[in-house]
Amino acid sequence: MAQDSSLPEFWDTRYRGGVTPWDAAGVPPRLESWLQARKPGLRALVPGCGTGYEVRAFAEHGHDVVAIEFADAALEAARRELGALSERVRKADFFAFEAEPFDVIYERAFMAALPRRLWPQWAARVAELLRPGGELVGFFYFDDNPRGPPFGASSEQLAELLQKDFQLVEDRAIAPSESIPVFQGKERWQVWKRRI
Repeated sequence: MAQDSSLPEFWDTRYRGGVTPWDAAGVPPRLESWLQARKPGLRALVPGCGTGYEVRAFAEHGHDVVAIEFADAALEAARRELGALSERVRKADFFAFEAEPFDVIYERAFMAALPRRLWPQWAARVAELLRPGGELVGFFYFDDNPRGPPFGASSEQLAELLQKDFQLVEDRAIAPSESIPVFQGKERWQVWKRRI
């Protein structure tokens, strides 16, 4: 069994074995509220979309959403869940796929799934994929446990990764009822705006 969460095989094993504690089985209320407050037409990216519930939410709110997964089992799960919207999900590596800049990138459990050694590359890639003024929005996992995934950050670590290219414009605590058990009490909703 692959032990490196930067490899597709690691996630294939977990999806095929039904070990998916990060799967929220729905769309977080905080994301729904954020989407309701936005005009339709944003170009959105959902990296590491998992089963893809949020992909449907973006599409239903009128946004041009693209989701990517690099593990076959996760891709299959997303396509089953999304049905007619399954063409929105592509097999791709976040660090290598080609795309025009996005208006918004949604984060939940993607950064936390990556080994910490890849976080500087993740931050650089998010900045590269977002247009100036675009937003990195979602749920960030804060924990100092050295083991993972999920790999938690400190608020200082996250700021160090993002502050060169982003400004934090929203930061809210998450009610336990809005979180998934594996993240409970350690997750915050944040919006980071790409510097112009």
